[in-house]
Amino acid sequence: MKKLPLYFLLIFLCLQSCKKESKKNENLDITSVKSYTYAELKPLLEKENNKVYVVNFWATWCAPCVKELPAFEKLGKQYANQNVEVLLVSLDFPKQVDKRLIPFIEKNKLQSKVVLLDDVNEDFWIKAIDSTWTGAIPATLIYNENKRKFYEQSFDYDLLENELKTFL
Repeated sequence: MKKLPLYFLLIFLCLQSCKKESKKNENLDITSVKSYTYAELKPLLEKENNKVYVVNFWATWCAPCVKELPAFEKLGKQYANQNVEVLLVSLDFPKQVDKRLIPFIEKNKLQSKVVLLDDVNEDFWIKAIDSTWTGAIPATLIYNENKRKFYEQSFDYDLLENELKTFL
């Protein structure tokens, strides 16, 4: 008779453990971030079609980057029907993706596509993206099939929208 409550307790604990594990896995499925080397990212920076691409290089540890993200999110929503696509390229440390980047994306409900640039050869890819880039962030590349412009600066919404309009 004394064993019966013990069995119920064990079953209860097992069910609780399985429930927590299930929730943990659901959270990981909600938001994932694809990791790219520069060679893998490069085609996303050189598309030739009828879209305008706004590519923002940022990191969760960069205060000016975080401050300007709402402007990119708003721009992506406002101009989605005009063939404008926003891509947020995170330069966070790969070991911080699960602990910092994914929770940041979820907390801030980012809707733009977010990818991680995981390539240790910064001296190469910084200059390959733009020869004038010092590597400082935030930085933004806006391009279409006819025009390309790189900005090593922060944006507010009005300034970002004005720059985008020169591509439309």
